[in-house]
This record gives sequence, C-alpha cells and structure tokens, in this order.
Amino acid sequence: MSKSTSEQTRPPAPSFDLTGKRVVVVGGKKAIGLGVAQAAHAMGAAVTVASRRNVSAAERPDLAAFDQVVLDIRDEVAVQATFESIGPFDHLVVTAGPELGSWGSFMDADMSGVRSYLEGKFLGTWACARHAAPHMPAGGSMTFLTGGTGARAKLGLAAVTSTFAAVESLSQSLALELGPIRVNTIRPGFIDTDFWDVLPAATVEEIRAKVRATFPARRIGTAADVGHAAVFLMTNPYVTGTVLEVSGGELLVDWIF
Repeated sequence: MSKSTSEQTRPPAPSFDLTGKRVVVVGGKKAIGLGVAQAAHAMGAAVTVASRRNVSAAERPDLAAFDQVVLDIRDEVAVQATFESIGPFDHLVVTAGPELGSWGSFMDADMSGVRSYLEGKFLGTWACARHAAPHMPAGGSMTFLTGGTGARAKLGLAAVTSTFAAVESLSQSLALELGPIRVNTIRPGFIDTDFWDVLPAATVEEIRAKVRATFPARRIGTAADVGHAAVFLMTNPYVTGTVLEVSGGELLVDWIF
C-alpha cells in the first residue's frame, strides 16, 4: 500500500544524535559552557570551544576532546576572523560573559561597569551570531545564555537584568531574521560551577543550602543539566524563538541572595 502525500513529506522524528555535526561553544572551556561542550560531544558532535585564553591538554585533560580557539567576543574583528577560520558548522552556543560582579551599580560615578557588561554579554553575543550565521546551514541553531535575573529584577543588578532581557529579545528577533536557522535562549537558575569561586566559600555554601531547601527541584543545578537542554535545542527542529528555563523552579520562590 503506497504512503499518503502527508506521510511522504513528514520530517523524521527528532533525535538527540549529533553524529556528523559540528558545534561551536563560545565560553566552552569552563562552567556551563564546558557542560554544553561535553553534552554535545557525548551525542557524537565534533566540538570547538572558544574563550579568551588557550589551555593546554596537559593542564586541562577535560578539554582534550575539543578543538580550541582563542576569542574575546568584545573584539568584533577577532570574532569575524575566528568564524572565518572555523568555517562551516551546524550549531552555535554562546555562554561567554563578564565575571561575577563586574557590572557595577546604577548610581556608580560613571557608566563603565554597565558599558563593559553590555559589550561583553549583549554586543558580544550579537557579534558571534552575526559572524557565525554565514557559515551555518538551514536547520542549524544558535543558543544564547541568560539567567533568572532577566525575568525578575533584583536590587543592585540593573545592568544584568537589562542585558539579559536584551539577549532574550535578540534571540527572538534573530529567530525571524535568520530562519530557518533556529535561535533560542537558555535561562539557567543556580548552577553549581566555579563561576561562584570569586565569592567567599561560606557565602557559596549558604546559597547552596538555600537552593536545596527552597527550590522546587530540591537540589542544585549542574552544568550537565544545562548541557542536556542545549542538546535538546540543537536537535529539536521545531523549537525556535523561545526561552527555555533550566532553573529547578527558581522563579517560583523568593530570591535566595
């Protein structure tokens, strides 16, 4: 019995398999970015990781499976050159951003903090997307990274809230601009990585305890949780223009800081 026209044109069922695909993770040598790179590699992808410094495989054996490039996303000329050197690839994930606390406050003596944060997060993400797009196929994907602060304003974090909201809006705009390349954002909650090492150990442990006690998931998030979500967004062909929250229910409870 012959198949109907609708059956003949129906796309294949989505799969998490990335065999034969190439993934670029900007910010992929540590923290959440490393979790994304590891998840993509586990699904069969060839992975390139980019960050501001090169790290030897002897120093970091966990990076041995990846190609490494050095990139400061605040330098658009360097961003363009990097993607030209990488060549064709399938999926882009931008997790890079400025260090914790680098954004300053609203009434600082000058606006250097917020300008630096915008440049390092929003404009850096914009530059990566802009110069990656010509090297990506139809059906490829871009995934950006923000955080719960983009959805719920916090005292003293005006620069972060505004920047994250801008990145999320950018992903929706680019879903239209770049389709059928798909563009999404992941909004993680508290993810237990070395990102928090700039804080006193006692402060970080207090945060961990509050997360375990109050978040509906009753546990701390891991980079692997975000990596799993990123692979989903790379491989599901019908998800674009969305913000995927991977937070353990953070936005359902009082702020923990």
